[in-house]
Amino acid sequence: MKSKVFFSKTITPEKVLEMYRLLEKDLPGRVAAKVHSGEVGNQNFLRPDFWKPIIDATGAVVTECNTAYEGSRETTKKHLKTLKQHGWSDYFQVDLLDGEGPDMVLEIPGGKQIKKNYVGKNLANYDSLLVLSHFKGHPMGGYGGALKQLSIGIGSSYGKAYIHGAGDTEAFWSTDVDRFMEAMADAASSVVDYFKGNAAYINVMKNMSVDCDCCAVAEDPCMKDIGILASLDPVAIDQACLDLVYAAKDDPGQGHLIERIESRHGIHTIEAAAELGIGSREYELILVE
Repeated sequence: MKSKVFFSKTITPEKVLEMYRLLEKDLPGRVAAKVHSGEVGNQNFLRPDFWKPIIDATGAVVTECNTAYEGSRETTKKHLKTLKQHGWSDYFQVDLLDGEGPDMVLEIPGGKQIKKNYVGKNLANYDSLLVLSHFKGHPMGGYGGALKQLSIGIGSSYGKAYIHGAGDTEAFWSTDVDRFMEAMADAASSVVDYFKGNAAYINVMKNMSVDCDCCAVAEDPCMKDIGILASLDPVAIDQACLDLVYAAKDDPGQGHLIERIESRHGIHTIEAAAELGIGSREYELILVE
């Protein structure tokens, strides 16, 4: 069966919640909402007020992890300050999953590049996962969506370096691009397996720059906003987003974003994740007015 992906061209906080409810998925127990807190200086990330209706409705705790590179989110102290500065801790209960060690290790016996995934130990406190992704380009991954949130996003500071280096933290900036993509898919698969189906995914195609929300100095958006997608399949939702980018032939910024995605082999993360069995590239796109 093809995975269902709901799609609406309307982009509002209220529409995010409506799209989630169409999934008819009750997330049990304590829910972790994975967001991107936004690097200080970045103008494109989606602010807490945008996500407020869905986070309030699900009773989720906003979760994040520290970065593996210099910036405003590399240490727990700096990241907590950033979460406050950007308003997250004013709106919600916030949990830095790797705020204190040691990391929790998820095994990946069938991993293509890595056999372990290092995540913040606080992930063990949650029964369900709500992945709230801002779909856009990325300097290293080509694009950022649900699969990147599951992998790099939930990886601890050490785990991020481990994924980037395909198991060698010293190769953070120099590993082969396809090995990095496969390591991201491996890491994503371990998180999907951990939550055993108790997960839901929202991708918002808004403020689509070629750069990630992790960039303090990012290019302004190059494409027009496209819409909101919701699915229970992280592979299908990312594939649908890419397909919508390729379909936007009248958008003058399309070529710039596609060049970023293709030059970094972004599609290979989706290919590898599908091969690992955590989702399908075949989907039914259901238009929501």
